[in-house]
Amino acid sequence: MNGRDVVVHETAIVDEGAQIGAGTRIWHWAHICGGARIGKGCSLGQNVFVGNDVEIGNNVKVQNNVSIYDAVTLENDVFCGPSMVFTNVLNPRSHVSRKHEYRRTIVKCGATIGANATVVCGHTIGEYAFIGAGAVVVDNVPPYAMMLGVPARRAGWMCQCGERLSEVTGEQTCAACGTHYETTLAECRCLS
Repeated sequence: MNGRDVVVHETAIVDEGAQIGAGTRIWHWAHICGGARIGKGCSLGQNVFVGNDVEIGNNVKVQNNVSIYDAVTLENDVFCGPSMVFTNVLNPRSHVSRKHEYRRTIVKCGATIGANATVVCGHTIGEYAFIGAGAVVVDNVPPYAMMLGVPARRAGWMCQCGERLSEVTGEQTCAACGTHYETTLAECRCLS
């Protein structure tokens, strides 16, 4: 560990070589592998696993019972809800080694992944996207998209503050925080 003021619960295991930023908290029964890189001010809840080939940015919140396997990158300010799932192989078999086939998953800055959601490997979740509880992500997710269902489909756009935007297209302002956006049926861009 290389960060000051890192809090590691006595039941957690942090393997030698793990890089953990200042102010990060690692809670009960978590396991952080030696190749993991974790930023500043993060919170990793009870029973969290972080693999070797994992990079976690600053101010990331990982709730209880989440496993972040090799080939996953979480950028700054990502929220992973309780018991959500990452994968890293598309067609796993116990008797076939596919470690050389891991597909990289990237979760961009500010994105939220709800409780019990599943992210199938090899996709990118855009900035400030919002994956609803229980959704199954099987494709790339555009920035600011609100994704719901199995498989996950876009059900609207979300503001950076976490409030749903109006369904109108064109320029609009978030009623909660005043941030300005331009939306079409295919994309949402922040104008502020």
